[in-house]
Amino acid sequence: MAKSSTQPPTDQTAQKYTLDRKPDGTIAIKIVVPAKEVERVREEIVGELVKSIELPGFRKGAAPRKLAEEKLNQETVREEVLKKVLTDEYIAAVKNSNINPIVNPRIHVEQFAEGTDLIFEAETCEAPEVNLKNYKEEVRKIKPTPKIVIPGKEEPKEEAGKKMDEILAAVLNVAQIQIPRILIDQETNRLLSQLIDEIKRLGVSLDQYLSSRGKSEADLRKEHEERAEKDLKLEFLLRKIADEEKITVEQKEIDEALAAIKDEKQRNDIAQNPYLVASIIRQQKTLDHLSKI
Repeated sequence: MAKSSTQPPTDQTAQKYTLDRKPDGTIAIKIVVPAKEVERVREEIVGELVKSIELPGFRKGAAPRKLAEEKLNQETVREEVLKKVLTDEYIAAVKNSNINPIVNPRIHVEQFAEGTDLIFEAETCEAPEVNLKNYKEEVRKIKPTPKIVIPGKEEPKEEAGKKMDEILAAVLNVAQIQIPRILIDQETNRLLSQLIDEIKRLGVSLDQYLSSRGKSEADLRKEHEERAEKDLKLEFLLRKIADEEKITVEQKEIDEALAAIKDEKQRNDIAQNPYLVASIIRQQKTLDHLSKI
């Protein structure tokens, strides 16, 4: 389990960044951007925006800077400045802190006013550490399901073997892994968004859906948080097993998987992300490996 710690500045550039590793693996980076740097970015943004301003008697973008700036929407300027500073400073902080985030940051702006330093916190995380421990021994303890033979027929209805859900439960039970809260929140929101879309397609409101199941919004979120945490644990556990067992995917396997998709449009869309296809194939090969232990 990661320990909470604050990374001290190593040079003048790093002094604006304070990094704190939470016990669950979440990384909080507090960033202070000097007012003069924020103003410099503002000048650049305004310089670009005034190029599109048209004033009577002047060619587009040729009006005096002061007059053109008066026509700008100041809220738009503020939003553009904030977007650029947050993006640039977060990227710089990650580089200077030598971390490898696997998720988009969750940003909280603490201070952003004219003439003052911009202060914000960015939460992110790296891939969680996984200790598989003696997972193979646990899997071997699972007793195979006996064959179910239909009288009068030679072929079994169900082959003897270990059920995959029992195998995965055994691996989850013995392995050690802590999923960062930010990852759980992100996956929970994705699952809930997916559910709400499905409910809408059925022409049912969220309140009606909850009422029919005797649940509250809090119950629904808790239920999906538990599912999200379990799914994420399995994802990282299977990835770790694949790494240790050196399970790889060849281009031939990707091509065969794509060729098996009959719908041409769907095949072309999926082909745009070969990494995803390879990940799915690798995961299936890992599950096959587990079933043979």
